[in-house]
Amino acid sequence: SDNDNTYEIATVQVRGIDQSGAEFNLAEIPASQSTADLSAVSAQQYPFLRLVMNTKDTSAFTPQQLRSWKVTYEEVPEGALAPNYHFGFSDTVEVGQSLMYEHAFLNVSRSSFDSLLVKIQVVDNNNITHFIPVPRMRTLMPGDTVRIRAQIPTDNLPGMNTVLLDVNPADDQPEQYHFNNVAIRNFYVRPDSTDPVLDITFDGLHILNQDLVSSKPLIKIQLNDESRWMLLNDTSLFTVKVKFPNGQLRPYYFRNDSLRFIPAAQSPTQNNQAEVLFSPIFSDDGEYELQVTAKDRSQNDAGVILYRVKFQVITKSSISNLLTYPNPFTTQTAFLFTLTGQQVPTSLKIEIMTVSGRIVKEILQQELGPLRIGRNMTTYKWDGTDQFGQPLANGVYLYRVIAQMNGKVLDLMPNQQVDPFFNKGYGKMYLMR
Repeated sequence: SDNDNTYEIATVQVRGIDQSGAEFNLAEIPASQSTADLSAVSAQQYPFLRLVMNTKDTSAFTPQQLRSWKVTYEEVPEGALAPNYHFGFSDTVEVGQSLMYEHAFLNVSRSSFDSLLVKIQVVDNNNITHFIPVPRMRTLMPGDTVRIRAQIPTDNLPGMNTVLLDVNPADDQPEQYHFNNVAIRNFYVRPDSTDPVLDITFDGLHILNQDLVSSKPLIKIQLNDESRWMLLNDTSLFTVKVKFPNGQLRPYYFRNDSLRFIPAAQSPTQNNQAEVLFSPIFSDDGEYELQVTAKDRSQNDAGVILYRVKFQVITKSSISNLLTYPNPFTTQTAFLFTLTGQQVPTSLKIEIMTVSGRIVKEILQQELGPLRIGRNMTTYKWDGTDQFGQPLANGVYLYRVIAQMNGKVLDLMPNQQVDPFFNKGYGKMYLMR
């Protein structure tokens, strides 16, 4: 202006309108400034802007005229979940079965997203939140889609659950809207409510309480579960203890060679079975007790009580007198006897003879069938024929056993219930056709 009474002005006011409709003057831009940056104005605080031009000339009365004004902007990207492009989800799975959750996300704007942050959380039936790790997605160009994939483990999620998917949570990067980035789904995990089945054998056989076993037995502890996904693959599912003759109760651990764990195969499996191979050495004679507990991955116990079985150990290698069953017999008879020690004899044979002492039949160890430390009943049955397969006459026959361990004849194990029926190791049998 030339003096106080003549002047010329030209400005543009930027006014912000808040959520309630109130209007505030945010900036005043002189006409001499051709551009102005409004990026500092908060869109959340002022969702609308108003531009007001003021022009005045009291000197020449030629105020500046607006030829044009232009508002430009850089568009914030906008995306949305797009199940019509791709979606994968199971509303029911078995416990232990991984749930695969897949969802497409589409960039519906003209701007690109940087690498997208994705958050997935599961709220279980106890209202506990579990976070599922998901790596950042790649950069998403306009019109492009990205496929979100997450594998949700269900080992600890039996019952009803809710999964929440949130793309670009907490405005990790600017976006126009967020409501279409969130998905909520429910799914049910069928629990494992069936108890596993425990089976225990000594050297391949099920024993009775107080049976005689080897001083170096192979004890196989087998656990079977019907669940196809909750694999029996953890040593903590088992506890193994032995009570010794002196009363000491000793626990055994998997960190030593006497206890070996064989886990179940890969899931899913129709044969969810784990084995514990227990190879102890019992160096003292007497009565022992095996105590075993087992459970499946869902913490179901194998039985409501502790598995326990007592067994006898005699460390010295010996053999008892033989009994025959049936006796008398008409068509065939088997032999019953007991072995002690660590292993079966290296050689064993049964001799059958007439009352005059003539041997009419020799039965060798390989003919008797499998033998074990403890009580034995031979799978071999003598049919009353001689060494050449000819039938023998009815009457009384004598028999005895000769057993050796590495060339040394085994001692005869005393048995008060049986020994009175034998005379110097010879027994009698009656053949009646």
